[in-house]
Order: sequence, then C-alpha cells, then structure tokens
Amino acid sequence: MIDTALLPLPSTEPSPVQKLMRERRFGMFLHFSVNTFGNVEWSDGGIQAASFQPTAIDADGWVKTARDAGMKYVIAITKHHDGFCCWPTKTTEYCVRNARNKTDIIRAVREACDKYGIQFGLYYSLWDRSAPEYQRDFTGEYIPLMLRQLTELLDGTYGEVCELWLDGTWDKKRTDWQLEEVYSLVRRLQPNCAVGLNHTVGDDFDVAGFPDDKWQPMYVKEGDPLRMWPTDFRLWDPYPPRADDPKLFTFAGKTYYLPFEMTVCSREGFSWFYSNIYEDKPFTDVDKAVEDIRRCWSTDGCAVINMPPDIHGKLVQGDVDHLMQIAQKLGVANI
Repeated sequence: MIDTALLPLPSTEPSPVQKLMRERRFGMFLHFSVNTFGNVEWSDGGIQAASFQPTAIDADGWVKTARDAGMKYVIAITKHHDGFCCWPTKTTEYCVRNARNKTDIIRAVREACDKYGIQFGLYYSLWDRSAPEYQRDFTGEYIPLMLRQLTELLDGTYGEVCELWLDGTWDKKRTDWQLEEVYSLVRRLQPNCAVGLNHTVGDDFDVAGFPDDKWQPMYVKEGDPLRMWPTDFRLWDPYPPRADDPKLFTFAGKTYYLPFEMTVCSREGFSWFYSNIYEDKPFTDVDKAVEDIRRCWSTDGCAVINMPPDIHGKLVQGDVDHLMQIAQKLGVANI
C-alpha cells in the first residue's frame, strides 16, 4: 500500500534525511556473496548456495577498518543480481541457510556496527536472476516477493538502517518496478533511511535499459530529468561528480533536490567482488581518489570505498593499507 504522505516532496533544499546523509560523508562498501566464490562480478543464479563457504566471517575486522579509516557508515550487500540472499530469508532457498557457512552476514555486520559506533546501510538489487517469480509473473508474484524481502531487512530485525542502495532497474521499465510502493515501504519502516537508485539521471521516459553515458555525473546539468523516480540521492558507480555538481533535477514537471554519493573501487576498473585475479589488479591511484573524494565532499556529497572480503571472509591487507593511505591524506584516519 502506498502512503502518499511518505513520498518525496518537490524541493530546492535538502530534506532532514538528506542532511543526515551529508553528515555521514565517508563510508565503506562491502561486496561479499556467492560471486566471491564464483570468481565473477555478476552471476545469473547458477552458482550453488553451497558454494558460499568462507572459512570465517570477519565482520568485526571489516567494520573496525572502516572506523579506523574515519568512515561513518558501511553498506553491506544483501542480494546482488544473482538473487543469493546474505541473510536467512524466508522467501527463497537461495540464501545463507543453504550455504556451507550459514552465518547471517547482515546480522554480523549490524552487530559490528553497534560495537564500533558505525552507521549501517544496505545494498539490494531489485533485479533477481534466480527467482522463478521474476520470469513467471513479475507484477503478481515477484513484486510482492521483493517487498517481503525488503520488509525482512527493514522491519527492525536488523536495527536502524541509514541508507538503502538500490540497483538493477535497467532490466524493467520504470512503471514495472512500482517504486512508489517500494519507497513508501522503506520510509514507513525506516523513517531516517536515505534511498538511492543507481543510474539515477537519464531520459525521462518509461523504457528498460541502461541510460546513455551522457548522463554520467561529470556531465549532468541542473534541471536534467530523473530516469526512474525521485528518491533521496543520486548514484552512478564508480564515477566522480563534477566540481559544480548540481542538485536540482526534474521528474514529471517538478523539481527535486538530490545530492550525489560517489563510489570508489579499491582496485582499478569495475572491481566489486574478490576473485582469484583480484589481487593482481592495480590499486586505484591514491592521489586521484583523494582529489575525487574532496571534490565530492565540497559539493555536499558522500563517498564510499569498495572493500571486498576474500574467500576467508577477511579484507585483503593490501586494500586495508591502501585505504589507510587515502584516509591519512584526507586527514580523517582514526589511528
């Protein structure tokens, strides 16, 4: 059910939720799922749940590293495009209940956040390549399934959630996703949760597919259209914003204020999940990362750095050292 009183209001100024987001500024992105054990960035649901078999889940170490780097929040992957759920959901068998390591990763990260005083955010892919409901009856079966999963994650079972990072919308048209209902649900369950939708800006028409590269954050202008729907902040991983990053965008003839959250990968390219070639990839240039993050902050945006745990459930030491170099140059490190 959509509660229209909870939907975003047209505005040229930041909302209370957006102001809270601006105060967070710096966070860690944690990509860890079955893809880690399939040596791929994306998969189609064909990697068996039992393949997820980390020797440990060092959530304490992940979050402590974020704290030491001066980060204020972490974002944990709950479900990527493959559909594997990193919590023991009741909605599908494709989840940690049927993995060799049955740890509720979302619970583990939540508890570590509480221990270190770090805010807790979630990533959730709307696209699900393993769910039969997605192909069989998208509106009648999959949308209710998706809303049940989001309810499990946001109903307080995992405490307060500061951010919901949504992805995968390009596979369906805007109206198919029923984003008004998704947003209303999130706002009802988590009043202070900022909602972002990847590839936010783009042609304002109801078609599936990726938006054109001309809408990347370096090129957008004030008044450009929102591709899907007016959420709380803009995303387009892994690109930085321009120095005069605009905040006002349009949807259905109305203007909305949306700040930007930038994503930086620890390694060059699209390096989201750990793989057997991950450690051969060069690190992102420290000075470039610092420059981009400072520019993002100067425009009231936030920045997150992706740190993928390895098959042992630990962060790669090289990534940790690289992160601390960035944090020290930014002047935010806590050690």
